[in-house]
Amino acid sequence: MFGLGMPELVIIMGITFLVFGGRKLPELGDGIGKGITAFKKGLKDQPSAHKSIESCDPESAYNGNSHDT
Repeated sequence: MFGLGMPELVIIMGITFLVFGGRKLPELGDGIGKGITAFKKGLKDQPSAHKSIESCDPESAYNGNSHDT
């Protein structure tokens, strides 16, 4: 995992605890969890949006004028 062993992870968690404090860590974890969930949902929804764009007929969307003047 990125070349990090157990001692490095313990040091990172210790520094995180010192910076954010014990009261903020649950809020921080909750925010990260919600962010990951939203990211995964966005990735899952993206292929359906991509298919709808591919099914669009560009000739029907193009009105023949390159400028609206």
